[in-house]
Amino acid sequence: MFNPRYAITNKLLENIKRITALITQLNSKRLPSVVLHAMEKEARELSAHTSTSIEGNPLPLAEVKRILKNRPENLRDTEREVINYNRALEDLNKISRQGPPLLNNKLVFDIQRTITKGLIENHLCGKLRCEPVFVNDPRTGKTVYWPPDHKDVKVLLDELLDFIKKNQGKIDPLILAGIFHKQFVIIHPFMDGNGRTARLATKALLAAMGLNTFDLFCFENYYSANVGRYFEKVGVRDNYYDIKDKINFAGWLEYFTDGIIDELLRVSKEMRSAELTPETALKTHDKQIIDHIGENGFITDKEYSAITKRAKATRNKDLNRLIGMGLIKKLGKGKSTYYKLTEK
Repeated sequence: MFNPRYAITNKLLENIKRITALITQLNSKRLPSVVLHAMEKEARELSAHTSTSIEGNPLPLAEVKRILKNRPENLRDTEREVINYNRALEDLNKISRQGPPLLNNKLVFDIQRTITKGLIENHLCGKLRCEPVFVNDPRTGKTVYWPPDHKDVKVLLDELLDFIKKNQGKIDPLILAGIFHKQFVIIHPFMDGNGRTARLATKALLAAMGLNTFDLFCFENYYSANVGRYFEKVGVRDNYYDIKDKINFAGWLEYFTDGIIDELLRVSKEMRSAELTPETALKTHDKQIIDHIGENGFITDKEYSAITKRAKATRNKDLNRLIGMGLIKKLGKGKSTYYKLTEK
């Protein structure tokens, strides 16, 4: 049975409190649909670039953006890695919009199958490894870690997923996501794609914790800034069977939550920049409309006219502008028309 060792240090506790405050702040922001779409696209590009670069992909961000825009037919492996990762991200985004993603074997296998398609033999895609693997130090080429035997992989992965399922609602979701990330890397369940699968599956867990800005989030960015430190924190050394009862997740959890804070601050900065543009800045009458809906659940043109001196034609433009920005939606017809906030 999987029973991870960790301590809730003062630093970890402070990190969790800060993340909770940042998520609440970000979830309260409302931006035009066109702005959100652009930010989502940028986040996917950044994730596809950083997560594949962690594994050694040499393509610069500008080239990644070009590939994702043009989708060339004849792909080199480096290009296919980027395309595959982006496709897996798009799949996760679609799932998250329907509700919190359910982390299970199917989701994990689907992620690995998507990111490795066309890069490894078909029979290895979406399948647990059936032979030994070794982890080498990229600087020296020497083996530094011997993962568990392939015969034990299924049991270890099932135990990890069962631990996550049983402790949702009992253990802070940030701690659960961090534990999953490191333990998945330790198990090394696939012949290829373990790191990318771990980061995408962890992202699904973070989406389930109520982060409405999931589509704007690229926590891989923090790891790519110092890949050596990431590998040092997330990985272990020596033979799995010699160290499995000595592994402590505390240091990793502090580093893991540091990275989430770093990325939330980046997203917050991007949102502030978007809010300050002339096209998206909310004017006094815009805020009156949104505040009224927030307090009463909806607003009609008659109610809007009661709180503003603006002419009917101007009021229509005001309401249509907020609809165009994706902040409110129009319901009903004729005299029964009313407006509510959009869900996003």
